[in-house]
This record gives sequence, structure tokens and C-alpha cells, in this order.
Amino acid sequence: WELTQMLNGRFDRMGCLLSIQAGAGGVDAMDWAEMLFRMYTRWAEKKGYKFTVVDSQEGEEAGLKSATIEIDAENAFGFLRGEKGAHRLVRQSPFNSLAKRQTSFAGVDVMPVLDEMTVSSVELLDKDLEITTMRAGGKGGQNVNKVETAVRVVHTPSGIAVRCAQERSQLMN
Repeated sequence: WELTQMLNGRFDRMGCLLSIQAGAGGVDAMDWAEMLFRMYTRWAEKKGYKFTVVDSQEGEEAGLKSATIEIDAENAFGFLRGEKGAHRLVRQSPFNSLAKRQTSFAGVDVMPVLDEMTVSSVELLDKDLEITTMRAGGKGGQNVNKVETAVRVVHTPSGIAVRCAQERSQLMN
């Protein structure tokens, strides 16, 4: 009964997209973002949920700059919606030669994966979309530095931006 009451929101029964973004704190923040990434993926595995890593950008020294996971399971959004917000870690830094105490931040965003019925009711006009391309960065050899394969789409009225740099081709992104 309590679980039914807790998961009574409009989108609670749906799967979700969980995004993690390293915040203030440099390498420690990227390490913290990777810890959160491992925590959420292990949680999904333990629950028997199917998940896919949609996007991931590694840090230069350690950790993750950002990552997005799609969790395809009933009630995934309902269970994870409370995770949205800033997550703080205070610890002795393994990256600081003086072993000083370091505060690191990572942002977590959780969005429901909408079903076909909900998506079909949304109307997007081409004039409201701003599409830009850029170099993807990261691993990939010469192609990364020469070709603009990453794509970003901004919905100008709402300011919502979507970026994809996963594939080696602009068309696939």
C-alpha cells in the first residue's frame, strides 16, 4: 500500500533518463560523478532493470565529466525522481598531494521516458528549433579534430537543449 501511494505521480510508472554532471571541485568532482554513475548502474543491476549508457564523457585525469543512462523499467522514474539535484561529497582528496579535505559537487537530473501517447500530443515547430554542429572531442583519432560530428538542438521558446556526440557520423547523431 505504501509503495502504491509513493508511486502515484503521473510519470512514476515509466522508465527514465538519468543524467549526471560533474560540478565544482575539479578532478574530485569528476571522480564523484563517476562514483554516482557506478552507484546508479549497480542499483539498476541489483533491481534487475535494463539500462543503456546513452552518453558518457570521461574526465582528463579521472572520473566522468558527464553521463546519461536510460533505465528501461517499470517505476524507474518513480524510484529515482528524488535523486534530482546537487549531490555533495566531502572527503580527503586522493588527488591532492597535501591530502586536504575537498568538497565536490555533482548534479543529477532525472526525466521520465515518455510513452508514444504522451509524445504524440507534443507539437514542435521547425522555426522553434536551433540546430548546431560542433566537434565531438574525446577519443576517436583524427576524425574528432577535423569533422563536426556532434549535434545540438535547442528549443528556443523553452531553452531546452539536447546534445549528441555518441556516434562518429553527424547524420547518426
